[in-house]
Amino acid sequence: METIEAIRSRRSIRQFERREVSRELLEQLVDCGRLAPTANNVQPWEFVVVTDDSVRNRIAAMTDHGKFIADAQAVIAVFCKDTKYYLEDGCGATNNILVAAAALGLGACWVAGDKKVYCQDVMDVLNVPAGYKLVSLIPVGYPAGPPPKVAKRPVAEVLHWESF
Repeated sequence: METIEAIRSRRSIRQFERREVSRELLEQLVDCGRLAPTANNVQPWEFVVVTDDSVRNRIAAMTDHGKFIADAQAVIAVFCKDTKYYLEDGCGATNNILVAAAALGLGACWVAGDKKVYCQDVMDVLNVPAGYKLVSLIPVGYPAGPPPKVAKRPVAEVLHWESF
């Protein structure tokens, strides 16, 4: 799939088939995440891929809006060292993973990490050392159906030239 088409067609997928996602595809997603731009090339990220059902279930139960993590075949947890621009860098990596998933025919969804009450609990379950922040959780799998249709504001409504 072409890049522009992957961006245009990407949707948040919350229902997944019970079909394994290969290790190679998961590594490809993380590889795309690590290639995101980063302030001063700090590259503060670390990625934990969880395919174990019991661990995914524990993580899903901790979240307020991510219970469907339990239904995915994997979840990618994006962590960043607590640097000045950890959130911007981690969000760039997260978005790369989401677009790459769409390009590969996978479904994924951004589940908030930063500033959520469950951050430390997720870090404890995944044995993350001190000094890191949970930026996002990304459940990944094959979509159980067609992506939901969502209305987007037209470009003419959001684009401003020279000033607001």
